[in-house]
Amino acid sequence: MKGSFQPPAHRHRAAVRPLVPILEKLGEGPNTDPFVNRPCYEFNAQLRSTANDRRCVHCRHYLTPRCPEIDEFLDDVDDLGPE
Repeated sequence: MKGSFQPPAHRHRAAVRPLVPILEKLGEGPNTDPFVNRPCYEFNAQLRSTANDRRCVHCRHYLTPRCPEIDEFLDDVDDLGPE
């Protein structure tokens, strides 16, 4: 029967639960990083729009004197230094 092709009818899948709560339990979710979703975040418009993930490294004030959290960033860098 030429021309009578019908695509297979697929059943609806059950609703897929988002991975975010699962990742948070594992310590890998977006809310476990202290440098994400800060209220002072302002996207750096000089970056590509795909980089707007609310991470501090993409904030226009990151590591500048205008950053209200600069002391916390510097403390984090000090922790990486030799003992």
